[in-house]
Amino acid sequence: MKHLLLSIILINLISCSEMNQTPTKIAPISKERIANAVIYEANIRQYSPQGSFEAFTADLPKIKELGVDIIWLMPIYPISTTKSKGSLGSYYAVSDYQKVNPEFGDLDDVKTLIDSAHKLDMYVILDWVPNHTGWDHVWLQQHPEWYTKDEQGNPTHPIGTDWTDTADLNYDNHDMRAQMLEDLKYWIKEVGIDGYRCDMAGMVPTDFWEHTIPELRALKPIFMLAEAWEPHLIQAGFNMVYGWETHHLSNDISNGHKPIDDFRRRMEDVKHQYAPEAILMNFTSNHDENSWNGSAPERLNDALELAAALMYTVAGMPLIYSGQEYDLDRRLLFFEKDSIDRTKGRMFEVYKQLGQLKKSTKALDTGVDAASYQNLNNSASDKILSFVRQKDEDQLVYMGNFSNEAVSFSVDYTGILIDFYTGKQVDLTQELVLAPKAYLILLNN
Repeated sequence: MKHLLLSIILINLISCSEMNQTPTKIAPISKERIANAVIYEANIRQYSPQGSFEAFTADLPKIKELGVDIIWLMPIYPISTTKSKGSLGSYYAVSDYQKVNPEFGDLDDVKTLIDSAHKLDMYVILDWVPNHTGWDHVWLQQHPEWYTKDEQGNPTHPIGTDWTDTADLNYDNHDMRAQMLEDLKYWIKEVGIDGYRCDMAGMVPTDFWEHTIPELRALKPIFMLAEAWEPHLIQAGFNMVYGWETHHLSNDISNGHKPIDDFRRRMEDVKHQYAPEAILMNFTSNHDENSWNGSAPERLNDALELAAALMYTVAGMPLIYSGQEYDLDRRLLFFEKDSIDRTKGRMFEVYKQLGQLKKSTKALDTGVDAASYQNLNNSASDKILSFVRQKDEDQLVYMGNFSNEAVSFSVDYTGILIDFYTGKQVDLTQELVLAPKAYLILLNN
């Protein structure tokens, strides 16, 4: 009897353990979830003093407060030490596609992060580096024919770049392509991720994506982001590409380096360049911009909030880079340990409110069945950017003063709208005044 009781207890303990390890179910990613989504780029190394998955996971409820739906983890794989840069190397010099960087934690920590995100109804995508590997990658030892060779027959780093810490992959080799597909499948099948952000996707042959993405989607619905701007990558299966030109122009008009008309033309070009279901990722910062071109406050100065609101209201999906919600005002080190000061300041509330806005109106929907975008004429068009977004009965008007002086102006719009922030009525038949770098977001309900 004693042995029987011990056996029952053991079976129950094992059953409970298995139950605790059962991944949380989350609704498959869909066009409806994508339509009003916000994406967050997580720099695990620099997010916390610990630089760990565990520390980031503990903050997921705060990230959820910002209205985030998709978490993009910068590369989590082991980093090559051969020819590496700095003391810690680049995340993008991968030494094994199916392993976890012990600097951040282990595979169980990754699974816990994903499960915790799913419990909060957030998806997790991994950063994938398909164009090159680090020099320590097992493929280089076992399959040197999978790499591009120089005139002397030696593997080489990607031509035309300074990425000397990486070895260029040869996409003429179909065995390499097949293994790349298997490694991509691994994280979906075994770990439960929800898609990929693909580094330098435009440097990889398009036919690889045309074959690979449907294979991955046969496993489950996934979200695919290309680090590229080219419209043809949408046809190849990606959901979203980078709005690089939108980003650069927002910097330039905010600093008076280019006229607002350039931004208006950009919005018209987007309509003609991209398929209707295409999503552009809009941002004031990301890991490259922050480390190499300056923090968002450094580049935008007094126009920081003005530009952030613009990225949320133009057509596309807005991105928050780690630390932006905490007023990150310096360049994070790329090849060394650094840390973000996670003290809440002005921008946490700004991003929280903009996230609520994104979810509160169909006028900001993106992707399939997106809201329309139309320039709104105003009497100070060299200083004021104004436009209308609309879907069904929902309408939103954005007006931003990109000049360094207060501007009095009128708009070509008849009616009364509601100020999103104050809840007060604004009569657009009357003359309006905006302070320098100020903006209005108005809704019809």
